[in-house]
Amino acid sequence: MALLAPAISGEVGLRLLLAPLSSNVVIRTASCAVGIGLPVYSTFRAIEKKDEKEKERMLLYWAAYGSFSIVEVFADKLLSSVPLYYHVKFAILVWLQFPTSGGSKHVYRRYLRPYFLKHQAKIDRFLNILSKELNKFVSSHEDEVRFIENMAIRGASTASYIVNGLDQPGQPEEEGNLIEGSSSTATEEGGVSGSET
Repeated sequence: MALLAPAISGEVGLRLLLAPLSSNVVIRTASCAVGIGLPVYSTFRAIEKKDEKEKERMLLYWAAYGSFSIVEVFADKLLSSVPLYYHVKFAILVWLQFPTSGGSKHVYRRYLRPYFLKHQAKIDRFLNILSKELNKFVSSHEDEVRFIENMAIRGASTASYIVNGLDQPGQPEEEGNLIEGSSSTATEEGGVSGSET
């Protein structure tokens, strides 16, 4: 019975993945895992191993994936109504990733590179204008940007404390007040060093 369980669960998983109409949630989740999760880890490994060939392969993948995602954003309503669209998307994502198929290299060389070489000057002009306008916007709303930045930092700090379990009962009081205590500790250290001189 123990040997039969993995075979049954594998068969059920494969049936759910390949079921044509009833499993859009499953195939969409699988597409996300294969299209984003696995490549993120592969990119991490390529960077850490300092493998230039693998880095190039992953850059080509991300260029192809990004282009695919841009098209999908604008055509999502139309494409999602096409039968088996998510199954085809899953197959395309697998094809783009595998080094033996060279899918992402093919997409880059055949479509992306010629397009960007042809329109590079226009795209660069547009990005320069966009960058200048974004800088103007950020500088004119500096206080709001600082407020949002501080809120994000506080939220991240709070989440870190919750994840690390520092807010549980029985923890020493000093550990629970690390957010507030960090600025006073720096002041106290400054006062100590100032009084020693």
